[in-house]
Amino acid sequence: MSNQIETLVEVQLTHRNRTTVFWRGILVAPACVFLASFAQLVHAGWSTPVLVIPTALALIVREVYPSYLLTFNHAVMELSTRISAYALLLTDDYPSIERNPNIAVLFPDVEGGKKLNRWLPIVKWFLAIPLYLVGIVYIVLSAVLTFYAWIVTSATGTYPESVAKIVLGTIEYWNRVYGYSVALVTDEYPSFSI
Repeated sequence: MSNQIETLVEVQLTHRNRTTVFWRGILVAPACVFLASFAQLVHAGWSTPVLVIPTALALIVREVYPSYLLTFNHAVMELSTRISAYALLLTDDYPSIERNPNIAVLFPDVEGGKKLNRWLPIVKWFLAIPLYLVGIVYIVLSAVLTFYAWIVTSATGTYPESVAKIVLGTIEYWNRVYGYSVALVTDEYPSFSI
């Protein structure tokens, strides 16, 4: 089994609500504001609402990943995934602020930080630069394909399966990258593939 974050999204391909698909950009705004409020509270102005600095310090100094930080980081990443899946038209389920059984992010077992290298958090952000560059290409591709899917789904009520694979793959890719370089839940370098 891989020591990476796993992302599970039950993609809804058929029988879509064409009205909510058409107005998706407006409908998702309140959920995005809610998620952004965490970013403002945690890292004034930084767009990643995951608690990075306290996690890195706890790992480096004490070799411990505090359970409350792990729980918070996990909850925020799941919320972000629910919002992304809704915004990118993968599902018609409005992103709940509570858990959704159809969308989950599974963290590897870190055993309180004992499985993690205590010095790696210092350089993970640097090692992840190539991952970020490839991820930007995936984001652009997913944005173009989502626009295409928006037109098709608004007209027919069916989301193209080929687009779903790439868009979902992009979400999975970014969750693995965040798990490695931001949430610090794995030391295994993520794959470049979606």
